[in-house]
Amino acid sequence: MKIHKAFYRSEIGPLEIRGTEEGIFSVLFRTGTSIPDLKPHSSLSECLKQLDEYFKGSLRTFDLKLDIQGTDFQKSVWNELRRIPYGKTSSYGEIAVCIGRAKAARAVGNANNRNNIVIIIPCHRVIASNGRLAGFGGGLWRKEWLLKHEKKVLCRI
Repeated sequence: MKIHKAFYRSEIGPLEIRGTEEGIFSVLFRTGTSIPDLKPHSSLSECLKQLDEYFKGSLRTFDLKLDIQGTDFQKSVWNELRRIPYGKTSSYGEIAVCIGRAKAARAVGNANNRNNIVIIIPCHRVIASNGRLAGFGGGLWRKEWLLKHEKKVLCRI
């Protein structure tokens, strides 16, 4: 199956999107500022459109065909992350309870860290039990920006 790649220039840095006809399997922040100017394959166009709407504040829930790759445990965590409402947060421990593994907060953190579909699977909405920002592969400054962005959009409604 052919893998397609596209790039989205966001306010907090470029995102690299990868997918196939089966769905999106990766949305990750790219280091550096220069990105190739590629004409996106049709299988990635909707993802680019929805990311643009998200950053403009007009989209709160992504509706994309995803090709989620991971263990059953990781997938259960990532599915729970998708249930966290826009502009809200949940802790690693709360996610563990929701998936029926109350003592697995650390494992939830590890699964969160392995999420390859950032923003769409909103790992940025997971915080430490003390309310502090913790762990984000794209950098805590991006996590903070994303949370503030969502709260700001909700305030405009």
